[in-house]
Amino acid sequence: MKVVLMGYMASGKSTILGFLETKNYQTIDLDKYIEDKIGLSVSKIFQNHGEIFFRKVEKESLEEILLDPSWAGILSLGGGTPCYYQNISTIKKYATSFFLQCSPSDLAERIYQHRQTRPLVKDKTQEEITEYVAKHLFERNPFYLQADYVLQTKDKSFEEIAQEIVEKSGIKSLD
Repeated sequence: MKVVLMGYMASGKSTILGFLETKNYQTIDLDKYIEDKIGLSVSKIFQNHGEIFFRKVEKESLEEILLDPSWAGILSLGGGTPCYYQNISTIKKYATSFFLQCSPSDLAERIYQHRQTRPLVKDKTQEEITEYVAKHLFERNPFYLQADYVLQTKDKSFEEIAQEIVEKSGIKSLD
């Protein structure tokens, strides 16, 4: 079984993935997979090669993982992954998907606090980030809402969200 976590940046995908990894689930963070493949951080890939190059590598990497018959586990995507190159169709065909839905204001606050690690928003003010998040969510929600499950994350711990993913997907740990 393959499970995909998707949602906007700062929605908690990587945190939940890390928690599940500590519980002996097989996990892959797509951005880290790409960083290992290219030998650069996502920020440096954007800086040195541009977004189009990154999105092409992202599509190839997504397909490598989801089409690998020997891999079963939980894959965390980058925020834009479902929105490019028909990636949402690949996700729908080969995995059970979860959209971690957060309010725009919660996302903007989290992103602002960690903006230096986010190449697309690192130089923006809090107000600009709030506008950026609202615009992006408007554009991306039609892709995110195609997930098999939409999980509201408001007032839930990462542990509660992870447990909900495990229960709904039926995925087994490595134990």
